Amino acid sequence: MSTNKIEPVVDVDFASLKWWWKEIRRPEEFDVTTELASQYTPDTRGKGDPVAASRESIREQWYPASRFPSEVHVELLDREVIPDPYVAFHEHDVQWVGETDWLYTCTFDAPASKGAERRLVFDGLDTLCNIYLNDTKILQTDNAFRQYTYSEAASDPTCVLKEKGNILLLHFRCAKKYAKEQELVYGKVRAGSSNLGDPSRVYLRKPQYDWRWDWGPELMTCGPYRGIRLTTYSVCIDKLAFHPSAQLTVANGVRDLSLSVDLPIERAGGQDATFQDLKVVTTLRDADEPRTLVDVFESVGLSGASKTVASWQHLQEKGVEPWWPVGYGKQKRYIVETRILGSEGTLIHSVSKVIGFRSVELVQEPLEEADQYGTGSTFLFKVNGVEMFMGGSNWIPADNFLTTITDERYRAWLELMRDGGQNMIRIWGGGIYEPDVFFDLYFQFACGVYPAHDAFVDSVRQEAEYNVKRLRHHPSLALFCGNNEDYQMVLQWGDVSDFPAIVIYEKVLPEVVLALTGGTVPYHRGSPYGGKGWDTSDPTVGDVHQWNIWGGKELPWQEYGRLGGRFVSEFGIPAFPVMGTVKHWMRGVDPREWYAQSKAIAQHTRAGAYERRFAIVMNENFRVTEDIEKQVMQAEAVGYAYRVWKREWRSEGKRYCGGVLVWQLNDCWPVVSWALVDYFLNPKPSFYVIKRELASLTIGVVREVIQDRPNDRPKQFYEYGATQSVGAKLHIWATQTGGQDSEPLNAKLDIQYFDLEDPAWHKHHDFSQANTAQTQTSIFAVSPNGTTELGTFDCPEPGPLKESVYNRPGTTTSGRVVVSARLLHPETGEVLARFVDWPQPYRVLDIPSAADAGVEVEVEGAPEDGDYALVKVRAKRPIKCLWLSVGSDEGGAGDALVKGARAVRWSDNALDVVPGDEQVITVKGWNGGKKKAGKFNWKILQN
Repeated sequence: MSTNKIEPVVDVDFASLKWWWKEIRRPEEFDVTTELASQYTPDTRGKGDPVAASRESIREQWYPASRFPSEVHVELLDREVIPDPYVAFHEHDVQWVGETDWLYTCTFDAPASKGAERRLVFDGLDTLCNIYLNDTKILQTDNAFRQYTYSEAASDPTCVLKEKGNILLLHFRCAKKYAKEQELVYGKVRAGSSNLGDPSRVYLRKPQYDWRWDWGPELMTCGPYRGIRLTTYSVCIDKLAFHPSAQLTVANGVRDLSLSVDLPIERAGGQDATFQDLKVVTTLRDADEPRTLVDVFESVGLSGASKTVASWQHLQEKGVEPWWPVGYGKQKRYIVETRILGSEGTLIHSVSKVIGFRSVELVQEPLEEADQYGTGSTFLFKVNGVEMFMGGSNWIPADNFLTTITDERYRAWLELMRDGGQNMIRIWGGGIYEPDVFFDLYFQFACGVYPAHDAFVDSVRQEAEYNVKRLRHHPSLALFCGNNEDYQMVLQWGDVSDFPAIVIYEKVLPEVVLALTGGTVPYHRGSPYGGKGWDTSDPTVGDVHQWNIWGGKELPWQEYGRLGGRFVSEFGIPAFPVMGTVKHWMRGVDPREWYAQSKAIAQHTRAGAYERRFAIVMNENFRVTEDIEKQVMQAEAVGYAYRVWKREWRSEGKRYCGGVLVWQLNDCWPVVSWALVDYFLNPKPSFYVIKRELASLTIGVVREVIQDRPNDRPKQFYEYGATQSVGAKLHIWATQTGGQDSEPLNAKLDIQYFDLEDPAWHKHHDFSQANTAQTQTSIFAVSPNGTTELGTFDCPEPGPLKESVYNRPGTTTSGRVVVSARLLHPETGEVLARFVDWPQPYRVLDIPSAADAGVEVEVEGAPEDGDYALVKVRAKRPIKCLWLSVGSDEGGAGDALVKGARAVRWSDNALDVVPGDEQVITVKGWNGGKKKAGKFNWKILQN
């Protein structure tokens, strides 16, 4: 076939068009012509105040959309038809929005040569949408996670598309009503606790959290939340099917990199023609330096089937490098681009994708030596041939209104993850398939008995095929997983006789993943999922969710050490956000509501039985106030869990814990939740505590208090009642992860002791006086990629206090001792890792007051062209959770991002500081550091 008639592919992004929206007049009497004949409100954007809208007027006339992609709630907010549902009790004032139907429309031209094909592509419609083109219904959608397409040949005399003046109408039907109708047909099922939304949600492939969750509001969104485009072509590359297959294999310690590129071709009208004169050019470039060309492949002619158009072997010899997770090396990426050129070099079409060379294996191998749980098998990830401990968090959608999440907000979240030392993020199954900017995926089923009738399963298969194709090239993709807690829920309820969705998790999804990735991305049936009979709580097999501290048996957090497993993919403790975020949702609320147990706080605290659970954990550990303790509680609990579970990354053949992912990283609205970072991107103390635990070198201490009789209390607790504490042992270890070093690290162990009540008492541990040869030296060889036990030490006993100071009779004085454990460089004395262990429970301690602690905060100004400052922190007495802030970061990070300003970011915070151990941190985005003129705020845990 001659190439003279082949025109370049034309893509029209419908974000460039003018869109209009309105509420349907009467859903039961919908008429396309009548609705389109409604008045169109003038578009006054950029010309002053927009034309006012009201609850009544939005039914009678069209309003210009403020953005595209778009969601109805966002448009209603922009026109001030509804109040902000994230503030006060307004969530309940906007429920009507999800109980009616909505319309969107635009007009567009579609010119095309006679031999061309025109294709409308809808990347994301939420959710039930009837699509009309020029008064003709062309598509009906029922899955928010799928791409839908409509094609016509320009030469078809019956085609609906016109050269000019096409009218596209999107009719979004009520999702809540549809789900209830499906429930009547197929039956009511169990779907989590009552605060996880109406059970009918399982019948619709829509973000499940829209129905409400135990951290989010009920906001039934709808609209074209992702892009729409028109593609006109005679011949083009199938962008979705285009899959550069990057391979990394490891043999005898050598990593070999290869790449093959197949070209999936689409032709107008499905012609099986051969384009002999077309040239195909494929290039491989460095993504960090796009001008750097690695290599190029050229071929001539296109046939009817997909063919390999480029193939490279041993790319490491051309300087190509592997992609590594954070902490193990560079995240090296490359751009693969394939272009179709006409006979005179005219560009017909081009497609590119960013790839990385890596291998990933989910290793589940038998363990020969038992730990506290038994033997079982490992559950760990091996990347590029290296066994890696995975530390990170769980991700929920960053907003209920998805169209408000800009690339800049995603980038800010991703930078927080990276800066927090997190090398794995688990995308929760009840949200969305995140956009490519996020680089990851988790199948979207959460907490329910999902149906499996033919139409539903077919829709899920198409959903999976689309999203696996879309995301499989991302090197950061480590695992596809079938569902979140569905197996676990069925087991816990015990009264569910039928679990039809097994066909999805055990047949449909694994078949799709294997077929489309060739096994380069592992698949796991569910999370949690383990041993025989779907046992989801067996700590020796698979992954576990640990909810027996907050929830379940409501055990003390000090029990996390015996409640782990081979991989802990969920656990957590809630905490309040920063005060600025609380102030945001309290706007307009009666001042009498400003107390922790008020109605307004309850509106923004969705965790089940949170009043009782907060009270249990708080009263057991802290003197209750309304200040920092609720945040310290979370930080102490999750930090301890990370510390003791990471300890179980012992050595090769003894990987008793392969990873820890806390619930959760983020919020979708301003709320009290398990998040480490609140809706406005303000980290809580727990974020920094976990960051320190995920450092490549850490030191850990567990204090075991010796009692005069057995009891059922945490082993870390000093007792002052019927049971009396008589001493304490300190178990100290170091864990090294990250990097690719194979040699041990020599480090000096420094242990110091401080008396909380006697500032004059201070003691260094004397290793020469140790009772065993193991602890007679302070120099240790810390094993690479594993844990090294450094020893067990007696906690010293300070003498009695002077007569004027209260002395607790009959118990060990080690209950006053704060222990500082550090790893130092043997030659320079540089601090490589530190940890401060405090006696517990904190409620019984006489912690120095802020005035007595002698806190010193010194600021070293930034260079004139910089926006950062160095902050040096010292203390004359031991202090707990020193929280630093400046005026601009107390609740304003999210607002700063929206306004284009930079948020204040700390390299570390929530510090435990002891005398003689100065800590230096960096603060970025703070102009006050330049001339040392800025004011710091700080607070500490006090009793």
